[in-house]
Amino acid sequence: MSRPIVATVDTSALRHNLAVARQAAPHSRVWSVVKANAYGHGIDRVWQSFAATDGFALLNLEEAILLRERGWKKPILLLEGFFHADELAILDQYRLTTSVHSNWQIQALAKAKLSAPLDIYLKVNSGMNRLGFAPEQVQQAWNKLRGLENVGEMTLMAHFAEAETSEGIEQPLRRIEQAAEGLDCLRSLANSAATLWHPHTHHDWVRPGIILYGASPSGKWQDIASSGLQPVMSLNSEIIAIQNLKTGDGVGYGSRYRAQGEQRIGVVACGYADGYPRHAPTGTPVWVDGVRTHTVGAISMDMITVDLTPCLQAGIGSQVELWGSNIKIDEVAESAGTVGYELMCALATRVPVKIS
Repeated sequence: MSRPIVATVDTSALRHNLAVARQAAPHSRVWSVVKANAYGHGIDRVWQSFAATDGFALLNLEEAILLRERGWKKPILLLEGFFHADELAILDQYRLTTSVHSNWQIQALAKAKLSAPLDIYLKVNSGMNRLGFAPEQVQQAWNKLRGLENVGEMTLMAHFAEAETSEGIEQPLRRIEQAAEGLDCLRSLANSAATLWHPHTHHDWVRPGIILYGASPSGKWQDIASSGLQPVMSLNSEIIAIQNLKTGDGVGYGSRYRAQGEQRIGVVACGYADGYPRHAPTGTPVWVDGVRTHTVGAISMDMITVDLTPCLQAGIGSQVELWGSNIKIDEVAESAGTVGYELMCALATRVPVKIS
C-alpha cells in the first residue's frame, strides 16, 4: 500500500506485559483476554505471543474455533457464555469453558446431549447490573448446575465496575462474599485494574485485558507509568503536505482553528477512517520528526493537520507517531474524551499492520 500510514504490533511487548500481569498476581492462573479481535491487535497475529498464558478469554465462537484450529489446547473461556442452546454442541466439540449468567442457560445445559461435561463459570452480578445472578440467587443456581451431569469443574466469576479506585471494589466484594457463603469454590474476579491494584481479589484466576496491550484500565497513562507495562500498538504516518498560514487563516472543516500569527502546519496521512478519533480537539498530542507537538483543527476522514512550530526540521516525508512509545494511546484517548480501549478496537481494516 502506497499510503504511508501503518500500525505496528510489538509482540515482545505482549510477552513482557503478560509477565508483568503474572508478577502482579503470582499465585493465580491467568486468563489472557483477547476479545474484540485481541483489542484490535488481531487475534491471529498475537495469540502465539501469549503462549505462556494459562488460558484465553473471549466472546466469539469464531475466535475460539480459530485458536483451537491453530493448535491451542489449553482452556478457552467464553466470557458471555453461549447465546443459543444449539451452540452447546460446538462448545462440546471444541471443549470450551462457558460462563453461565441466566436460568435459560442452565435449562439448556440440562437438556443438551454432550460427549463430556463442560467447565462452568457461574456469573455473579456484583452490582454492575449487566450479566449475572443476584447474590441471593447464586446458591440455587450453583446447586442446579452442580446436579447436572453435563457440568464439570465450576468457578464463581464476577466483574468490577470501578476497580480503578480502592473504594470501588469494597461493595462489590461484599456482594460476592454474600453469594459465595458456604460454597467451596474456585473464584475468578480480578480484571486488569484489580490484577494491578487489588491483590486480595486475585484468588484462583485473574483476567487481565487492557494491560496486556500496554494501556491503562483507568484511562490515564500516569496510573501505570511505574508498572513496567509497554505499549504494544503504534500508529505511524508521514507529513504529506505543508501549509504556511497567515494570521486569521482557517484550517480544516468549519475553520475550527484559526492561526494567531504566521504558522507552519503539516498535513498527515491519517484520519477518522483509519481509526483516529474524529472528536480529538486542537491540542491532541502528536510526535513529529522526534518532537512533541499537537493537532490543529478538525480531524478529517483521511487527514490530520498538526502544528509544526516546534518542529523546525520537519518537512514532506517527516515521520509522525499518532500513538505509540512517545505519545501514549491513553493521552490521545483522554484528549478525545474516550479511552484507549476504543482507539485500539477502532483501528480500521484499511490500515496495514506490521508485526515486530
